[in-house]
Amino acid sequence: MSQLPSDVSAELNPDPRPGNRRDFVKSAGLAALGLATTPLLLSSCDTKPAPVAETQPAAAGGGAHGLSFPAGFLWGTATASYQVEGAVNVDGRGPSIWDTFSHTPGKIANNDTGDVACDFYHRYKEDTQLIKSLNAKAFRFSIAWSRIFPTGKGAPNQKGLDFYNRLVDELLANGIQPFATLYHWDLPQALQDQYKGWQGRETAQAFGDYAGYMAEKLSDRVKHFFTLNELWTFIQLGYGDGVFAPGLKLPPAELNQARHHAVLAHGLAVQAIRAHGRPDTRVGLAENIKVAVPYIETPEHIKAAEIATREFNAGYTTVILEGKYTDTFLKNAGANAPKFTAEDLKIISSPLDFCGINIYNPEAYVRAADNAEGYEKIPFAKSHPTSTSKWELLAPEVLYWGARHMQNIWKVKELYITENGCSGTDELTPENRVNDTDRVAFLRGYLSQLQRAVTDGAPVKGYFYWSLVDNFEWASGYGIRFGLFYMDYKTLKRYPKASAEYFRTMAQQNAVL
Repeated sequence: MSQLPSDVSAELNPDPRPGNRRDFVKSAGLAALGLATTPLLLSSCDTKPAPVAETQPAAAGGGAHGLSFPAGFLWGTATASYQVEGAVNVDGRGPSIWDTFSHTPGKIANNDTGDVACDFYHRYKEDTQLIKSLNAKAFRFSIAWSRIFPTGKGAPNQKGLDFYNRLVDELLANGIQPFATLYHWDLPQALQDQYKGWQGRETAQAFGDYAGYMAEKLSDRVKHFFTLNELWTFIQLGYGDGVFAPGLKLPPAELNQARHHAVLAHGLAVQAIRAHGRPDTRVGLAENIKVAVPYIETPEHIKAAEIATREFNAGYTTVILEGKYTDTFLKNAGANAPKFTAEDLKIISSPLDFCGINIYNPEAYVRAADNAEGYEKIPFAKSHPTSTSKWELLAPEVLYWGARHMQNIWKVKELYITENGCSGTDELTPENRVNDTDRVAFLRGYLSQLQRAVTDGAPVKGYFYWSLVDNFEWASGYGIRFGLFYMDYKTLKRYPKASAEYFRTMAQQNAVL
């Protein structure tokens, strides 16, 4: 799933203007996608960048730049359970809040649902071959909590576990490393009914128990677990703005408490995975961090961007990695601040083996300012290029600064780009082709910036494109497409796009081409 900024109204109503994509490609969009592929300044940190890892040379003639990644860099792609699996009433799966929400008239574009989605539940072997065809060596998928515990807790459902056992075995048999996400928003409906979902501390405890169970059952083969995906999104949009499941608009104090329970659930899951997983099990987080990009890469503006990024993420990434809410966060919340204990903060900040970040667009461009905050946000121009999703403001350098901020602010030692992608209006030609030149340009521009970050010492170990196939895009339904493979929703046939060929070649040569 893609990252959304605070103003989500445009997301739910893709730009209706005719020729929007065509005009975008012809105008400033492609120019923006090719922004700076060479280093400008390194960082405001006092220390020198870490030594650059030894890289594999790009193949002869491999593009204009031949920007190589380190040997062993993981190329992968990603999906999420409710967005692709379908089979919502199969093999004992319990209902989730997204089943309920998508079946509520008017909540999803065209009243689409995930009932069938991409039918990944029955077609996972076919889709594994698609992953393999991309030369990808890793696949990030999520586990549907209600397939394992239909009511969120209690007796496990063996048939649900069997499915993920089959999937993991299929991936490994094809040389693909499984990266499992334990929560990608499809909360068991029973927990929403019984505890008001993330408003209840009991839900956090139930998540910890579920995480421990999955680590016990899968960590003999799955070595990387993500706890929760995009806490900001499922809390803010689901419990604050009401545009995602469960569709609530809570007052600030209750919203902040739900936010606290989500980060607490993460910490409890980390502890449970360590307690029940194999000794070599690795655990991390996948969060859509809000990235401040320095509008000019000079030391004072870079420092301002670091200050802003830390505060933009105060309720999620910052408290998880620092074990405290920032003074500014608590001051701004005032009487609406979450209630917590010192023990809560200790649990929340349980040490991680790695971090995953989902990055699509910057939260803001910032510059240094002589004010209490130390930075000033620069409004986006009305003409700033976007993808077909109007929230997706295109700025390839956000991938560079997202990685560098994780390194410089929080000293993260191992990092993955767990989501990054471009939506489009992809159309299938009579020859069954999709000429998504916009997505190819997106990949070239963004990955050039990622390669720049790695060259400058950012500890990025892999990149997961969102998404493998077109799928159910939450409140937008099936109206927008992010996949490397085109999905014909009538026949469920998959067709490779031009971007799939581009990704395949990059993964093969381990370089931006």
